[in-house]
Amino acid sequence: MIKKKTDDKEPWFLYRANLRTKTLVIIALSALIIISIFISGYFIGEIPTSFASANQMPSFEHIFGTDWMGRDMFQRTIAGLGLSLMVGFIASVVSTFISIVLGLFSSFNRFADECVAGIIDLFGSIPHILLIILVSIMFGGGVFGVIMGVGLTHWTPLARVLRSEVKEIRTKEYISLAENLGRTKVWIAVKHILPLIVSQIIVGVILMFPHAIMHEAAITFLGFGLPPHEPAIGVILAESMHYLSSGYWWLAFYPGVSLLIVVLLFDLIGENVERLLNPETAQE
Repeated sequence: MIKKKTDDKEPWFLYRANLRTKTLVIIALSALIIISIFISGYFIGEIPTSFASANQMPSFEHIFGTDWMGRDMFQRTIAGLGLSLMVGFIASVVSTFISIVLGLFSSFNRFADECVAGIIDLFGSIPHILLIILVSIMFGGGVFGVIMGVGLTHWTPLARVLRSEVKEIRTKEYISLAENLGRTKVWIAVKHILPLIVSQIIVGVILMFPHAIMHEAAITFLGFGLPPHEPAIGVILAESMHYLSSGYWWLAFYPGVSLLIVVLLFDLIGENVERLLNPETAQE
């Protein structure tokens, strides 16, 4: 009997298990960093000011330096990221709810599907930043206005994906069988269609997070988002523009890089979660 040749270092099944474990470890570490930033930002209170130590370069005492009021930039950055994560989370929940409702509504009939397609195209045709600003102002600005502005405008990509998945599911025979048995459109959408699009919803929500955070920072930087007294990354970056010409580069560099790292962590989590949920790559 001829034995199958395997790797001398480890069997093939351990190699596959290690790839899956590696994916899980990446997700866990990225999520741990994000959760730590959120919790730390929540517990950071009023950051003390000290004009005697204003505009100090990064050092062991202040690793991100200090601003023009002597406030520690590391604490301000963590607090700003925590606020951005909170805004992004609530806005993502709002956008996900809208996407699910529209996606399931498109399964009712052809007229409903065309209505959903028209709504998606209508919102997609408006410049995104402009739409966020208008909705935010309509809701009175501030934290609530930004949340509603971001939440009510970020659902179009996920809704488009869900609509496409629903159209494919509608062609299955068990859907026609359920209709022939007298099941209502709502019952079919909830019992048969919704469980099959859960994986797309999970990945869509995770990938929606970085877009929500970036757009919140963008409109705040432009002056249409969070108020100046909030420790938001957009506020920090907007204020730092007045001091870059004086050589205080750390006021914008570290907050900007930190925001970029958080966005990349969400992208990393989304890609690896999609790999786990995809039947074609889950067992690689």
